[in-house]
Amino acid sequence: MSPIMILIDLLAISTLVFAIYFPRHRRADLVVAFLGVNVGVLAVSQVLATSSVGAGLGLGLFGVLSIIRLRSSEISQREVAYYFAALAIGLISGLTQAASILAIAMIALIVLVLAVADTRKVASFGGQRQEVNLDHAITNHTELVQELERVLGQKVKHANVLRLDLVNDITLVEVVTDRKQALPAHPELTNA
Repeated sequence: MSPIMILIDLLAISTLVFAIYFPRHRRADLVVAFLGVNVGVLAVSQVLATSSVGAGLGLGLFGVLSIIRLRSSEISQREVAYYFAALAIGLISGLTQAASILAIAMIALIVLVLAVADTRKVASFGGQRQEVNLDHAITNHTELVQELERVLGQKVKHANVLRLDLVNDITLVEVVTDRKQALPAHPELTNA
């Protein structure tokens, strides 16, 4: 067991959660989850590293548990990345018996990559992603895109139907719009 690696782990996860994730996204429930995953993985990997039980068995169990946890509530792909970063930092810290330059560099790399990747500048490359619930069912893709552009007032780059309910006349669509290409306002929307 390396007390230095435990301190490095706690410093890294604190930086990731309190300096990067929480100020940007403000979800306290996931702060608890990221910290819990990290410290739990750190503790189990420390025990597995010093016991006769194979590390593969322990890592396999954590893989199954993390998949079950990630499927039990709706979270974004960005939050999945934070989950796996918390898990990876805990694993690296727990399985490293003595502080090494490689382990510290990998932990720093994980934190740095998320700090850079989870910024507005990077997010704006793909456009704005959102879910839109239309109050009528649209089966034709061209009509769907036209309706989304009318409602949102932005150029639609991509539209993916998540749910089409012909009985209740509802269409749930995941939409990516181009923030830079606002469409002219429609008179029926501005006069309402």
